[in-house]
Amino acid sequence: MHIFYGKVALIAYLKTIKTANSTIGFVPTMGALHQGHLALMQRSLKENDDTVVSIFVNPTQFNNSEDLAKYPRTLEEDVKKMRTLSDKIILYAPSVEDIYEGNTVSQNFDFDGLENQMEGKFRPGHFNGVGTIVKRLFEIVTPTNAYFGEKDFQQLQIVKKLVEKNNIPVNVMGCPIFREENLLAMSSRNERLTAEERKEAAIIYKVLTEAKEIFQNSSPQETIDFVENAFKDNERFELEYFVIADESTLLSIDHKSKDKKYRAFIAVFVNSIRLIDTISLN
Repeated sequence: MHIFYGKVALIAYLKTIKTANSTIGFVPTMGALHQGHLALMQRSLKENDDTVVSIFVNPTQFNNSEDLAKYPRTLEEDVKKMRTLSDKIILYAPSVEDIYEGNTVSQNFDFDGLENQMEGKFRPGHFNGVGTIVKRLFEIVTPTNAYFGEKDFQQLQIVKKLVEKNNIPVNVMGCPIFREENLLAMSSRNERLTAEERKEAAIIYKVLTEAKEIFQNSSPQETIDFVENAFKDNERFELEYFVIADESTLLSIDHKSKDKKYRAFIAVFVNSIRLIDTISLN
């Protein structure tokens, strides 16, 4: 396993292994790896000649300094988990200085309005931070294929738009959500939950699946009312938002059309820990 802490050395190494027809798969992460991350890596290993994984907690996509400070950093454990998959993974674990070179600020992007919905509405500047780091990592790694989990579906659509509008030659691959035994969506933030909170967080996906059933024969507003009522008297879980949106534009809807694809998005606080999830409604 090759580990690089600086982009200059990584770029030089990638030049030595790249051939005219070889492919590089790329899995960008913020570490605290779980089975969902490992599944992305396994797919990349299967579909590409070489696989690069990045571990970098990106400060510009956090609008909450406490969340940034408490985000789990477990590099040693992460390396052990990657070694169980393959000794051929190339790890890039840069410092903030290596990425931002003393100028830790976001670029401003226009994602055709995708950035203004859901996460963008509740986390100002978040997607400028995401766009900044993903663009820089793509420039450093120059991957053929890049793999992202569908739990962050809005982010996946943002990255696709980033690639489209900046003519970046990379295929963006969305991969299914991995879930814990109780069907809580896997997330690095789950590590911050107590055992009891983690168990009870099963309510998030339970409510989502019930909302999907209700949506089939009810209006969007009736479905939203159901979800809001499900959390209204819950002392442990606080609903930040539940949105039903057009899958392509991410705009919230107030009526259904037969030819459109819809998706539900949810964000819930457990104490100060923020969990998100999503489900296709078609």
